[in-house]
Amino acid sequence: METPVIGIVGGSGLYGMEGLEGLKEVAVDTPFGRPSDAFITGTLGGVRLVFLPRHGRGHRVSPSEINYRANVCGLKSLGVTRVVSVSSVGSMKEELHPGDIVVVDQFIDWTRHRATTFFSDGIVAHANVADPVCAPLSAELVRAAAACGARVAPKGTYVCMEGPQFSTRAESRVYRQWGVDVIGMTNAPEAKLCREAEICYATLALVTDYDCWKTDEAAVEIEQVLAVMGKNVALAREILRRAVPGLASERTCPCRDALKSAIVTDPKAISAETRARLRAVAGRYLGG
Repeated sequence: METPVIGIVGGSGLYGMEGLEGLKEVAVDTPFGRPSDAFITGTLGGVRLVFLPRHGRGHRVSPSEINYRANVCGLKSLGVTRVVSVSSVGSMKEELHPGDIVVVDQFIDWTRHRATTFFSDGIVAHANVADPVCAPLSAELVRAAAACGARVAPKGTYVCMEGPQFSTRAESRVYRQWGVDVIGMTNAPEAKLCREAEICYATLALVTDYDCWKTDEAAVEIEQVLAVMGKNVALAREILRRAVPGLASERTCPCRDALKSAIVTDPKAISAETRARLRAVAGRYLGG
């Protein structure tokens, strides 16, 4: 039986978790390099938590420089079974206002310079990411957000751009034509890698601005984003506090067996080095 361990990946503005007991700082080296920062472990209401600031403490790592594979591999090696990603996003819809919450259910990955799979250099796996987030995990976040009195959208599509610059107006208008709900710079690679690592994943998207498509408002400025972000972070912490107790059950979702039929490489062709590299992620399938 799995021991539930909840991972919290904090985005812009969320660099720590209040209320954790038994705090420890754990530095993890992975076969994919070093994660964004040390992991903070502890318990919240008796549930084990592992927290990682995605951009590092002090916001040192840009979206395109984040070592997503190291972050997810590190979480997996610490026993994490579910990840809640907290992220600041821009709204691409009139009805999604700064301060609103979107529990994303779909992604468009528009990034170009990031490693988004563990399976390369001698091994191939085709994980199913048709539904890239965990439905039960997302439902718990929606419940907790509503209990906090937040304006929450229970689903939405997140387009993940490269960054770190914000969109041009032409780009923003194109994304609007695609029918997306929010825009950000980090979550699509995380979702793909968590699926490959058989970790449940969900996004708590905190709307800070209207990107730059809304011509009756000023184009997105970092000062505006930071002002809204401060209020959003306090709300996110309260949502997480309410959600965590509901995440302490054993998983019954398909996420836990996502690699069961995904690895297509002949086992005889997989080197010992590759097996060692993927031990934390896929050891139960590779004899690693």
